[in-house]
Amino acid sequence: MDASTTTLKSSSVNPRRRKQVLAAIMALPSLSFLLIFMALPAAILLSYSLMTQSDNGSIGLPLTLEHYRRLFAGGTYLGIFYQTLFIAVATSLLSILMAYPLALTITNGSKLMSRITIILVVAPLMVSVIVRTYGWQILLSNGPQGGLNFLLHQLGITSLITLLNTKWAVIIASAHVFLPLLVLPLASSLARIKPGYLEAAQMLGATSLMAFLRITLPLSLPGLMAGVTIVFTLTSASYITPAMIGGPDGMMLGVLLEQQINTVYDWPMGATIGFIMVAIALAGHIGGNALTRRFASTTSATPRVVSRKLPAGDSA
Repeated sequence: MDASTTTLKSSSVNPRRRKQVLAAIMALPSLSFLLIFMALPAAILLSYSLMTQSDNGSIGLPLTLEHYRRLFAGGTYLGIFYQTLFIAVATSLLSILMAYPLALTITNGSKLMSRITIILVVAPLMVSVIVRTYGWQILLSNGPQGGLNFLLHQLGITSLITLLNTKWAVIIASAHVFLPLLVLPLASSLARIKPGYLEAAQMLGATSLMAFLRITLPLSLPGLMAGVTIVFTLTSASYITPAMIGGPDGMMLGVLLEQQINTVYDWPMGATIGFIMVAIALAGHIGGNALTRRFASTTSATPRVVSRKLPAGDSA
């Protein structure tokens, strides 16, 4: 009896162990890639950020936290750090406002409209970021020759709008660059929502806004958080867009990093900024995953809809 029980247990455990070993073997190449090309460079950045650069340019001991103190003690560096976070958050929010209508059109629109929307969303990915940023340079130019100011002048608005070389230009252009990376995962999540949920909400008297807030939004959160995390991290680490159309008012950490390395030749300070950018990206991914798990645990498989109370005499 004991021998048969032991045999049954071993036969049930061995397949599980085989699956775990097989999963570890399959994940080994990806983990090795991340270790070599992400963890190791981040460790090198951290070590350089803690070292001292001598007058002759050599980097070595003693270890110091002076570069982090300079970055977070206040003044210009800290202002650029906060501005980077502001631009990344604002770009994410603007992308969300534009992504939901596009994703809903892709999933719920007619076949023709859905295909046209997909083409319009994906087409900018075929164009270089530099070309797209040059286009925004022309559109947002501060003079009367700028595309936006010219259009407003044709409409009878003579006052010029100053957007180029500001953080608002960076937000607009960044939202255009990274919007497809939010629309596609969001549309994938929306496509998984059963139409019966919305139909049931309408039968219970829920308004369109209530149905969106109580059904569509919670069930689309996995795709939303995945896309927002990508938009936030890529925006916070961007260099080309703020360098071309940001100017001094729209400077971000990526531009500051380039200046520290190629202009000031302060490698430890550049390594400090680079490590902070990596930390922001990791914090964005960790925060996005934590929010996704939290909402997933609080949202049931079948959405709960609060029905609108019907007047007396209207009940079935």
